[in-house]
Amino acid sequence: MNFIKRAFLSVKAKKGKSILQLFVFTVICVLVLSGLSIQSAASTSAELAKQQLGGTVTLSFDQEKMMQEQREARESAGSEEDREPFRFSQTPVEVEDAEELTTLSQLSGYNFTSSTQAVASNFEPIELSSSDSSNDSNPMGGRAPDNGMADADVRLQGVVFTDATTDFMDGNAEMVEGTHISDEHIGENVAMIEETLAVENDLSVGDTIKVASTSDEDTTVNAEIIGIYKTTSVSTDSMGMSFTAMNPYNQIYVPYTLANEIKGEDYEGTIDSATYYMVDPADTDAFIEDAEATGVIDLDTYKLDANDDLYQQMVEPINNVASFSKNIVYLVTIAGAIILGLIVMLGIRERKYEMGVLLAIGEKKGKLIGQFIAEILIIAVFAIGIASLTGNLVADKIGDQLLSQQEESSASSRADATEFGGRGMQMGGGGMGAPGGFGGPGQQNNTADAEATTIDLDVQVMGADLGKLAGIGLLIAVIATLIPSLSVLRLQPKAILSRQD
Repeated sequence: MNFIKRAFLSVKAKKGKSILQLFVFTVICVLVLSGLSIQSAASTSAELAKQQLGGTVTLSFDQEKMMQEQREARESAGSEEDREPFRFSQTPVEVEDAEELTTLSQLSGYNFTSSTQAVASNFEPIELSSSDSSNDSNPMGGRAPDNGMADADVRLQGVVFTDATTDFMDGNAEMVEGTHISDEHIGENVAMIEETLAVENDLSVGDTIKVASTSDEDTTVNAEIIGIYKTTSVSTDSMGMSFTAMNPYNQIYVPYTLANEIKGEDYEGTIDSATYYMVDPADTDAFIEDAEATGVIDLDTYKLDANDDLYQQMVEPINNVASFSKNIVYLVTIAGAIILGLIVMLGIRERKYEMGVLLAIGEKKGKLIGQFIAEILIIAVFAIGIASLTGNLVADKIGDQLLSQQEESSASSRADATEFGGRGMQMGGGGMGAPGGFGGPGQQNNTADAEATTIDLDVQVMGADLGKLAGIGLLIAVIATLIPSLSVLRLQPKAILSRQD
């Protein structure tokens, strides 16, 4: 009789053992399939997160390196008297150098940023409430100490394209009237003001506002209002509530060239930072390599930062879930093979007489092993079929639970790390443009809060996962059957039959 036919008859005849094996194998397959599906979903979600955030690289002054050099200089100075005090200075980026990098092929857009604070001359900024500004117990106070400089009460956010700044792209700001600032306005004295500031001062598009430098009152700039926007971003941190200039209603968007004019002659032709946006986030490393290869950037002074902190924060829970599910696959595969091996071994020991008879009438040992493997494979087919129908539901529940736990853990860790100061004062603003068809919408600045963007773990049983499950199931079946079989079939038929009671 064909050994495959004998395998079917054996599975049918030994219903109790077959049901036990089916139950165990089904549990193994469901857990393995859940782990594989979660890994696939995690990989897909991480890729979607990268596409959602986009790839950005920021060119800016390397302050960390400067501080490290000063620290090393102080340590090598010896005595305390010879040590120079720490000096917090920043070397602005030359616009000409930043523009050199905009020609690289990996880019879809860019932004130049230059920000400063100023004094409102012909309009009134939105003041803090009297309780906030006059609270003597507040160590930060509402006004700066008298140091010969005028108190800043507005913030000039110098950009190239306002419609691509973080606030506008995150939905925290929207255009009410007029037009956005674009590269066409570079070198012009134009501005975009917030709706509350406009209403309180009876300002509209076409009117002119006047701002002055905080260090030199003779340095003033007149700017025509070309747009009015509305913000929903309200500062809740103590620093933002302590200074009028930090009030979101007092943020004025201007071309970066106008911000430089307020800063002074030393800042002409410079920017605080340049942000570059990738066509494909995977091109980030290639862009940095090509940018460094141009030789335009002095890497001793400036740095090219990939700005992947937000991405890492977002995918950290998912990576943890993927790692955990990978361990589940390994653990269940090994444990499953051992458990099934024990069950098969017990079954084979009970079938010594059957094996002895078959071997005595001339059946080959290889076919007997093939029969045992065929029996467990029949069970495996049914187990994989049941797992494919129920695995998606189980994997989805397990994935959601694991992701929820990891997100809570990551959020708790971030909260502990930022308990003092939080994100700090957001002085910069990202954006991108499309001069001459260069650039496009849809990019997002990496300064956005990680909590504002969520990642869903969409667990779906894919064909590739079922293929892997079939391979793992086959491996488990072979291991669980082959090892116990060899321990018995190494004996001769006469020895097997003689050992029966």
